[in-house]
Amino acid sequence: MAQAGSLATNQLFALLTSPAGVPATITEIADLNGVQPPVFTAAQVTAENVSSEIVERSKAVQYPILNVYCGSVNNLQREKFRTFSGDAHMVIESRVSQDRLDGLETTSQLYVDAVTMVLDQNRGDWGSGVSYNGGYEVNYGPVKHGGRNFLQIAKITFTVDISEE
Repeated sequence: MAQAGSLATNQLFALLTSPAGVPATITEIADLNGVQPPVFTAAQVTAENVSSEIVERSKAVQYPILNVYCGSVNNLQREKFRTFSGDAHMVIESRVSQDRLDGLETTSQLYVDAVTMVLDQNRGDWGSGVSYNGGYEVNYGPVKHGGRNFLQIAKITFTVDISEE
């Protein structure tokens, strides 16, 4: 089952960092709203499940960050004679930090909108037996101390179907 989680995480990471992924989508949304797009590169997307406190203590962090990981996998044996046929519950954490509280929520929503737009545009087969049928849930955490002074974490969760030999 660990291979299924890694497979789904790698597929999602590739999707978010692709030329049509989150960096391009953020620019598109900012242009539509007539605002200056924030600087965001594919290097700010990581495939790891690490708390913000640990990341800040262990390395230099460039906010905003998108953390991509598999929260859990379920081998439901939907297809007989497959090693794995079930689903993986995926998580994308959007971590936005700035020195002032003003506009933090708006900036956080911009990144969530970009992620959900990429997901909406990529329903269907992701390759290697991973498929996304749509649907997600977004949970905004409270603003807390961290990062550049204020930090807000939003979690986008959804399920992908996996069928492996």
